[in-house]
Amino acid sequence: MEMLLSTKGITICLFFFVLSLAAAIEIPLSVVQLPTITEQSHTQVAYPFDEDFTIKCEARGNPQPTFNWTKDGKPFDLLSDPRIVASNNSGTFVIQNRGIITNFQGKYRCFASNVLGTAMSEEIELIVPSVPKFPKEKIEPLDVEHGDSVILHCNPPKGIPPLHIYWMNIDLQHIPQDERVSMSLKGDLYFANVEENDSRSDYCCFAAFPRLRTIVQKMPMTLKVSRFKHANDSGSPNAAVTKANFIKERKPKLLIPPESAGSSSSVTVIKGGVLLLECIAEGLPTPHLSWVKVTGNLPKDEPETENFGKILKIDQVTAADEGTYQCTASNPMGRAKHEFHVHVEEPPRWIKEPEGGVYSVGTNLVLLCEAIGNPEPTIQWKLNGMPIDSKCKVQHPPLGGRISAREISLTNLQLQDSAVYQCEASNKHGTILASANVNVLNIAPLILTSDGENYATVVGYSAFLHCEIFASPAADIRWTKDDSIEPLSTLRYELNKNGTLEIKETKKEDSGSYACWAANSVGKRAITANLDIRDATKLVVTPKNPRVLKSHSILLKCQSEYDSHLKHSFKLSWRKDGDELPVNSTEDGRIILDRDTLFISSAILQDQGVYTCAASTSLDSVTAESQLIVLDVPDPPEDLRLSENQNRSVRLSWKAGASHNSPINESVIEFEENRWEPGRWQELTRAPGNDTTALLSLAPYMNYQFRIVSVNAVGRSQPSKPSLRYATPPAAPEKNPENIRVEASEPNEMVMKWEPLKPMERNGPGLEYKVSWRQRGVEADWNEETVKKHSLTLRNTPTFVPYEIKVQAVNNLGSGPEPNVTIGYSGEDVPDAAPSGVSVDIVNSTLVKVFWFGIPRDRVRGHLRGYKVSWWKTKSMLDGKRHHPEKHFLTFVGDRNYGMIPGLEPFSEFRLTVLAYNAKGDGPESSPIVFETPEGVPEQPRFLRILNFDKDSVTLSWGLPRKANGHLTGYILQYQIINETHEIGPLNDVSVTNHSTLSWRLSGLSSSTKYKFYVKACTVKGCGKPVTEEGLTMAQGSKGIGKISEAVNPTQKFHPIEALEPGTEYTVRLVTKNWVDNNSIFEDVIETRGRAYAGIYDGISTQGWFIGLMCAIALLTLLLLTICFVRRNKGGKYSVKEKEDLHPDPEAQSIKDEIFGEYSDSDEKPLKGSLQSINGDIKATESADSLVDYGEGEHGMFNEDGSFIGAYSGSKEKGSVESTGSSTATFPLHA
Repeated sequence: MEMLLSTKGITICLFFFVLSLAAAIEIPLSVVQLPTITEQSHTQVAYPFDEDFTIKCEARGNPQPTFNWTKDGKPFDLLSDPRIVASNNSGTFVIQNRGIITNFQGKYRCFASNVLGTAMSEEIELIVPSVPKFPKEKIEPLDVEHGDSVILHCNPPKGIPPLHIYWMNIDLQHIPQDERVSMSLKGDLYFANVEENDSRSDYCCFAAFPRLRTIVQKMPMTLKVSRFKHANDSGSPNAAVTKANFIKERKPKLLIPPESAGSSSSVTVIKGGVLLLECIAEGLPTPHLSWVKVTGNLPKDEPETENFGKILKIDQVTAADEGTYQCTASNPMGRAKHEFHVHVEEPPRWIKEPEGGVYSVGTNLVLLCEAIGNPEPTIQWKLNGMPIDSKCKVQHPPLGGRISAREISLTNLQLQDSAVYQCEASNKHGTILASANVNVLNIAPLILTSDGENYATVVGYSAFLHCEIFASPAADIRWTKDDSIEPLSTLRYELNKNGTLEIKETKKEDSGSYACWAANSVGKRAITANLDIRDATKLVVTPKNPRVLKSHSILLKCQSEYDSHLKHSFKLSWRKDGDELPVNSTEDGRIILDRDTLFISSAILQDQGVYTCAASTSLDSVTAESQLIVLDVPDPPEDLRLSENQNRSVRLSWKAGASHNSPINESVIEFEENRWEPGRWQELTRAPGNDTTALLSLAPYMNYQFRIVSVNAVGRSQPSKPSLRYATPPAAPEKNPENIRVEASEPNEMVMKWEPLKPMERNGPGLEYKVSWRQRGVEADWNEETVKKHSLTLRNTPTFVPYEIKVQAVNNLGSGPEPNVTIGYSGEDVPDAAPSGVSVDIVNSTLVKVFWFGIPRDRVRGHLRGYKVSWWKTKSMLDGKRHHPEKHFLTFVGDRNYGMIPGLEPFSEFRLTVLAYNAKGDGPESSPIVFETPEGVPEQPRFLRILNFDKDSVTLSWGLPRKANGHLTGYILQYQIINETHEIGPLNDVSVTNHSTLSWRLSGLSSSTKYKFYVKACTVKGCGKPVTEEGLTMAQGSKGIGKISEAVNPTQKFHPIEALEPGTEYTVRLVTKNWVDNNSIFEDVIETRGRAYAGIYDGISTQGWFIGLMCAIALLTLLLLTICFVRRNKGGKYSVKEKEDLHPDPEAQSIKDEIFGEYSDSDEKPLKGSLQSINGDIKATESADSLVDYGEGEHGMFNEDGSFIGAYSGSKEKGSVESTGSSTATFPLHA
């Protein structure tokens, strides 16, 4: 491969293969040499539709050859006819197709001569065909009788083969042919016997010459076939008619070959050609033709016959086809035979052709010429186109030469011995010609390679430095490097026969200047060559051999390194499995090529293969491969077959589907049966991944079909096609029902139930269940009943007594195994006794512990589920007021004799009962007992209000607690400084000992300071939770008095506030009427105008824009009020946790610690520095009862493990209201 680098202007040659060492160098045309025929015509046909015909003959030589022609062995002058156009310096001439050109037909030979000798071409035959025509003739009608044999002759005209003959009627419809009527190879139409329907007047023979583009037609022929002949020629209608030749049955007679040829004939065929042997016979009935080879080797294949068995055809004839063939024509009347003696001959072909060449003076030469053929060819030598006889009577015989029929030996060649020797081998089938140019030369070396050539290659490749030399005698060649005179001789240097220096596995240090020296006895020559070594191109494809799941994506990256000098010639391409990938590999754009990257999205199985990144420069090419493996679920198995059929097993075999590069781990064998669950496929078993057969254990009385799902690491295949069905015979059951149990809804009945057998466990038709039972310890004999369903009901049984029960499966073929005995109880009834010895221990004001004695086992009349404790409040000890009884209860599961009752109201009277219960229901209650709960701590006051603020004092007002839970002893009022950073000051206490006091004035406060106030009610048991409020004292010199207006109608859109001081700041709050929770609906800070500015705005209320503005403000205020009401009704987020942390209820806290556990709320953070002294006087409850002591209420207060999960059953007292803690917005904040 040669490329021209425009930047360097040097020729770069890179050879990727080693030239053959034996390749002969063609003699340069500048060297004196003999003529050599380089191109010639062969047999040619002068078609009448061509304008001219070219006869070619070209030759090379030095001096330039001259050309002469012979025609039919005689000299032919190209100037003899003006229609011949000759070419200068060429033997080629053109014959123009004008007039009659038949005289140009013949065999031509071209001679090319110069002073050294003459070269001769092979014979060139020019065929000038005539236009084929049938002669104009009148053809008499043929009148024959039924059964006669007839031949219609075609006699087609001569023309250029191939020739195709057709017999048709005047409408160009083919004459039907069969064993009776057929056409011979010569084109004649043979009738073995005629029938009346053969009569017609338009038998036409058509001859087609495709090469001449001609079809000719013979005159139509008439054939008349009659069945009877008249006995006389009188023509009288009453003349007697006799039947003549009515029946002409006869044995076969061969028409081809004719009887005159005898019983045998000889046939010669050319080797490699087509052998056609033909036999056509006449007779009645129609004879049948058959062929047989009598002698010689029998053919390997049955010989081919054509034309209804009348032609034996053998293509590509070989010597083995030689022998005797016999055809036999037979009918019921007899037979006729003919033998063909087939001889296989062949035209001459070379065994050894004479070879010429370049020879130096004084050398010897032997020219050989051997050919074979049948008949054996004759060989004739020619010198410069003239025959050489055995006496060497030629124009200038070589000195010391010896000539025989098959060789010419020449010794001590001299310059004048240069000549062209021709050898011609001939037999009757053809002539072949071979020429040998003997060039005797004596010249100094002639270096054909240009001097100063520049070569380049890459490291590691071989470099080839050319030094093509022609010399006679042969020259000695050596190569040197740079300034050295020593020839290159290491193992890496190899000198080829044609003078090329090969440097193997080149290195950077091989760069430099080289010289090629050539010398012989006549002279010497030298040329130089320059070699540059470049860095080799390197490629790496990543990732290497990736594996990707089907429908996933993969990115291949081709990283390359190449010599900077080769940058402009660097090219990169991608191939898949050897085929180059176009830039847009797929129409849907799944495969995207971007120079050095290849991206495949949604990989499919067809994407799998070897991806090759190919890089090439002007000097080298390199590839890097990465095999992409696409993983997918397996293809479904195929060809499911059943074998080894047994009553309870069958062998299933299959052919595994393609695994798609992930080995099959296992095969899931599924079955479907159409007797019990048609259409439902179930897993039967699994087989290891390598197995393709499995012995399946089957159940009786099933009509199976099977399918298989293959599983690999990617997933499951689609199911295979189902196998053929396989039915197993029925059998007795092999197992009995399970999960036998007794259920009853009435006291005097027992319902026995069990899990029915699955369809695969029935084993046969007529499945029933034999149920056996007897009363345990009472009855000795079993009671039995057979049922079809999976339950049996017994009535009039004793209440809750144990029974022994057995259930056995039975079908038409027998019974299952002996069943196990199960113990069950007859129907339950409610308990008929109440617990006794009920007592109550008071734990605290809201919690008591109840004790009782359980009822006897025989009074339970069933399985004891547990006990229920009911209680209800009868009166309050505070006011003696009776209450409407509202029952609550807790359930205690299991056989126990105590329980804890939480959530009671302090300082109240209660009544309590206990009952036992089972699955049937509750038993009678025990007699009620009366107990009283002690006083407890009060609930928080209903509200806390700040009535007015001064700079150093404040008046507080609060409400009574919702529930006092005892006799109030007074209130604890507390306050402390707070600020926006949640830092708080010390807590100050004020004790209010008069329980009827509901307001208090605090003095000695700091001005302009924010405070938080707490008020909690107290009994002898302690103080309850506080209610809180916050407020800001006034600054020095200011005053503030809180005022409350009369009630505002909710439908009002505005409310006037009068008697305000000018130039003063006020806080306005909108609150609910009872102000229970201290939360305002709306709050804002306003400032009244001063007196100095009052006159500015006089009369402004009469302005239209002012009225519109006020209306807009009123509408906006109404909208805000509506939103606030909605949010208020939905409930807000209040700081309950913070208040509970500051003022906990000690009694409630003890219960919470015991029952509910620790309470935590991550959203509510207590104030920093909260004083623990607030709760320091609270003592823990003395109750240490376990949580299991608490029962289950109507709403399920406790889990099975006894943990509390809900409030006890019952509703709150009517009219009770829960109040919550404080609000961070208080009145007033500013004065």
